[in-house]
Amino acid sequence: MQTKILGSMLLLGALALPFAAQAQGTVRGAEEGAAAGDRAAGPIGAIVGGAVGAAAGTVGGILGVEDRPRFREYVVTQRHPSYRYESEFRDGAELPEAGVTYYDVPSDYRVSGYRYTYVNDHAVLVDPRTHRIVQIID
Repeated sequence: MQTKILGSMLLLGALALPFAAQAQGTVRGAEEGAAAGDRAAGPIGAIVGGAVGAAAGTVGGILGVEDRPRFREYVVTQRHPSYRYESEFRDGAELPEAGVTYYDVPSDYRVSGYRYTYVNDHAVLVDPRTHRIVQIID
C-alpha cells in the first residue's frame, strides 16, 4: 500500500513539473503547482504540486537575473513617488488597493500579467488581481 502511495506521489510530482516550470515566482509557482496537483490527485497532490511549483518559480524569479538591473534603472528614471509600506516588506506581502499607483511593465521585459510600483525605494512587481508583491527588484 505504501509503495502505491509513494509511486503515485512521485508520478504526480513528475506530472506537475511542467505546470510548475511555467509558473513565475515563488508565490505564483506554489499557487499554480498546488492547484494542478489538487486537480490531478486531491489534497496530497496539492501539497506535492505546491512544493514543486514554489521551487521551480524561485529559480529565476519573474524577471531574469540579467533584466533586473536594467528594469530597476528604468523604474528609477521614471521618477514615480515611492509608496511607504509600514508592514513587513517581502515577496508575498499584500499592498493596499488604495494609495498605491500601479504602472504597466514595458513590453520589452516580456513580463505579462504583472504591473510594477515603487515601494520603500524598491521597484516591485505586483500581481494586479491580488495586489501581492511577487518580486522585489534590487
